Amino acid sequence: MTKQVPERKVKGGVLRSPEASENTQLSYQGTYTCPVCRHGQITELTLVDAFACNFCRHIFTANLENQTVQVVDSSQPMSWRWMGRSWQVAYRDELNLTLVIWLVGITIALMPPALVWFSAYTFPPLPGSRWAWLPAVWVGCTLVIHLLLVAWLLAEHYQIPLYVSSKIRLRSLLNRR
Repeated sequence: MTKQVPERKVKGGVLRSPEASENTQLSYQGTYTCPVCRHGQITELTLVDAFACNFCRHIFTANLENQTVQVVDSSQPMSWRWMGRSWQVAYRDELNLTLVIWLVGITIALMPPALVWFSAYTFPPLPGSRWAWLPAVWVGCTLVIHLLLVAWLLAEHYQIPLYVSSKIRLRSLLNRR
């Protein structure tokens, strides 16, 4: 069994293993750092030609000829190429899908506050009234809440490692109770 040391993220989306001295081939007998959560280890599933992570519990299929793994239990088609000591993203999202996600995110973030502002502009409060501050606070709160919603959607789409590991830790904390 090939022993792999923990990897860390570096520039260019490549995960490197600083202590590894030699390049190794991807094989079902090896243990590798999970390319999704970057905390767990992926190892072979018994009786199946696949890998599984012991931390985030994602399942990967492997193409040993191309030295790639692809996550199969997610709606996102994510795959990584094994470079001997590091993982490198092998599949980039299509530009059309990424463009649509960003356009929807901008629309979700800006349209509701714009509607609230337009209603406050069309029907302003009486000058000098006690509640004259409410429309500005309402627009600000609407903008902040919708920006948080868009940030959550983008974190889900891009599977940001900090978000994924926090989600897993929160789930395991809630399951202990």
